[in-house]
Parts: sequence; structure tokens; C-alpha cells
Amino acid sequence: MTRPRTPTAGPAVLLLALLLVVCAACTGGGTRGTDDGGPGGTAAGSAAPGDVTGHIVVASGRDVTGKNGIRQQLIDAWNLREQRGNSGFRARLVELPGSADEQRSQLLGALQSRSAAYDVVNLDVTWVPEFATADLIEPLPRNLVDADIIPSVAGTAWWDGEVYAVPFNSDVGLLYYRRDYLKRAGVERLDLGSDLKWNELRGLVEALDAESVPDAYEKGWTTQLAAYEGRTVNAVEAFASAVPGLELVDEKGRYTGDVDELTDGIAELRRRTETAYTLQDAHSSDEDASLSDFAEGRTAFLRHWPSEYRTLYRTFSEGRLGVAPLPGRAVLGGQNLAVTGVSQRKSKAAELIRFLTGKESERCLLEAGFAATRASAYEGGERCTVVGPGPSVSPTGEGADPVPRDAGGRPAYARDILLPALRKAVHRPRTPLYGAFTQTFITRLGPLHGDGAPSDEVLAEQLDKALRKALPR
Repeated sequence: MTRPRTPTAGPAVLLLALLLVVCAACTGGGTRGTDDGGPGGTAAGSAAPGDVTGHIVVASGRDVTGKNGIRQQLIDAWNLREQRGNSGFRARLVELPGSADEQRSQLLGALQSRSAAYDVVNLDVTWVPEFATADLIEPLPRNLVDADIIPSVAGTAWWDGEVYAVPFNSDVGLLYYRRDYLKRAGVERLDLGSDLKWNELRGLVEALDAESVPDAYEKGWTTQLAAYEGRTVNAVEAFASAVPGLELVDEKGRYTGDVDELTDGIAELRRRTETAYTLQDAHSSDEDASLSDFAEGRTAFLRHWPSEYRTLYRTFSEGRLGVAPLPGRAVLGGQNLAVTGVSQRKSKAAELIRFLTGKESERCLLEAGFAATRASAYEGGERCTVVGPGPSVSPTGEGADPVPRDAGGRPAYARDILLPALRKAVHRPRTPLYGAFTQTFITRLGPLHGDGAPSDEVLAEQLDKALRKALPR
């Protein structure tokens, strides 16, 4: 049986069909993509509609893994992929000088004045609400923050119901300690586990003080209590440990604390930093100073960040140095990548972020010394292959890799110490006015020690009054 023939389309029909195809191809999304589309899904070698080809400029602070560090190597790997695909896009990393506060000021000024052509900015996790509220960064596809990202870390990506900045590398307070000092003091337990309490830490300090230890030793522990963000971090850790579930602001950034909670937090901070246990110089120390004091043997315990794991193992052998979760609650740190509102390459910039924060890249970041944001980086068996083989993913010219590693090439402490610490970590208050919050904490907690220090209750009342003035209610 002969089937009926389909009528041949005439010129007008063919023209209409062609126009429909062209119009469909011209329909493109901005950075407000849905979970299954939008920026970040563009294949290498292609350009999203509206994107201007050229360099995607990434502004970031210093890479702790050194010159030509892992961040630059990941960007080089993405550039090689784009070159092979002949996309017309390249990424360029610009490291901002100065402290974190100075970098924040530089970025705010540059984006508000549109004086710098930054497409991607690497933001401290505390800055995300501020930059989002000021419309300096763009909402991103929600699927950039998937279930593999550690939940506490994933929370830093969101503001006002949108994903604004994707976790790139994380951070959390840890406790470094001198195993050799503890051994000389007759302490049998040289591997301090995740269940260490502050009272037990004080007991260890008392044991050290009662025994013969090296002449360099002065006091039990040190941390960062100078008049900068380090003081706020230590205070929030003490407050969160003393008041379980403490929330000083709500989801809108409005102040919700009260004098009783602040009193309990101040009392805990005072206990942790009293002169009987704390190196006197801690009250004027930042990260560099406290690290030097610990490395010089002036103290047996140090509160610091994961980035110093590699640094300290250049000085100490594994038999002399240990690391454990910080007793109580530890503050979450880290940096997140965001697309700027002034970028002319928003879709391609989001694709770059997808690459830099993907599973393979996060494994490379972990092996190089950063705290990775994805659980798979700690639990999977794969090695970093994006930028090169083995543990030397961050060649700094400093010789052989000193870091103790597990069979998979990760830092030995990563899975059992760092990952649980990240999962339990607490956020600093999330508010667009974080600068006002931290400055209030830094200023009002300054008189905690020294002659004529006010009582916990008086200091709490002063702090509560100042926070009510600095933050909305």
C-alpha cells in the first residue's frame, strides 16, 4: 500500500521555520538561571549569549599555598581547556594586597565606582550578605551549591533566598599542640581527640607548669586577641560554646541577643584567656605573631587555621606536633566565589566558578593545604589530577613535601579531624552590617583583661547597648 505523500513545504513555510529556530537560539538566560540551566553549563569552546569574549578577571586575596599556588594552577587548567576549545575566553587571577579588611575596602570601592573590571571576586564568607544587599554581586544558579558541599559551609553561599557566592575553600579553628612538651610533662595521652574539653586543656597546662619543660616555654596556650577580626573570632567561639544554639542575629541580620546570653559568653571568654593559662602576648597577637610564638616554643597549645598545618610541619616532625579539633565550638571561615554586577561575562564567569569549585578542584585544594568545601574531597579515593600528580600540587620551591599524608594523598588529619570540625563549625553573625558588628565586638571586648576590667555583667550590658545601636532590630 502506498502511503500518502507529505506536501512539500513552500518557501514561506521554510522561512517561518528558519526564523523560529533563530529566535529560539537567541533566547539566553542571565545569571539568574534555574537549577537545570543558566550559566555554568556552557561547554568549553562556546560563548553564552550576551557575554563579551576576553579575560575573566578574578580578584582574590593571597594564596596561602605560595607563588604559583593551587588557585593559579586551577585557573591555568581552565585556561588550557578553553584554549583547546577555542572559546575566546581566558581567566586571569589578580591578588589583592593588604589585610582582609583592606581587601574588603578595595573591592567595595572598585565595584561601587565601577573602576575595576573584576568579573569574579573571592569574598570572605562574612562579606557575602553585604555585597549581595548592595547589588555588587549577582544571584547564581542554585545547582552550583549541591548536596556534596558540607552543610555548614553551604550555608555561607545563601542570602535572602538566593545563592550569591559558591564556597571555594573553607576554614575552621583548630588546636595545634606540642606532643613533645606533653610527653616531658608525663602526659600519657599524646593524641588529643575530638572529645577534649576546655577544662581538660587547662589541666594539661597545669601539668606542664608543674614539670620541667624547655626554657623557651612561658604559658600554656596562645591565640589571636589583638584589636582585629581575630578577637571577634575567639569571642564568637567562646559565646557559642557557652550558650548552645546562640543566634545573635536572625535571617535578616537583625540583632536578637540579650544581656544574659552575652554575660555567659563573656564569662567563658574570660576563662579561656586569663593570664594563668594564656601567653601574655596573645592579647596583642594576630595570626602571624601567635604562630611565631608557638613555633619558638613559648607555648604548648595554639588556636589557628588549617592553612598552618603545612607551615608547622616544616618546623616540627610528626612526633613533636599534633592537631585536634578546638574544644567547644569553632568558627567557620573561608572564601566564596561570586560574579560581579559589572561583569560583561556573567555566564562564562559562572562557568569558571563551577570548574573552580567542582569535585576535582576541591580535591586539589585539599591536597595543597586548603580546607576543601566538599565532603567527597575527604572521603573519596581519587587523587588530584586537574593540575598535576601527587602531593606537590603547590610547588613553592621549598623542597620535599613535609606534610604527613594518608594513602590517598590527603593531609593525614583531613578526614578524621578537619572534616568533623567543619561539620560542627558555627557561623559568625550573617548580616549586611557585619563590619559594624565586628567593630563593636572588637571595641567593647577590649577592656576584658587588665587593671580595672569591668565585671562580666557590666561588660555585657555595654556590649548589648552597642549592638542595639549598630544593628537593626
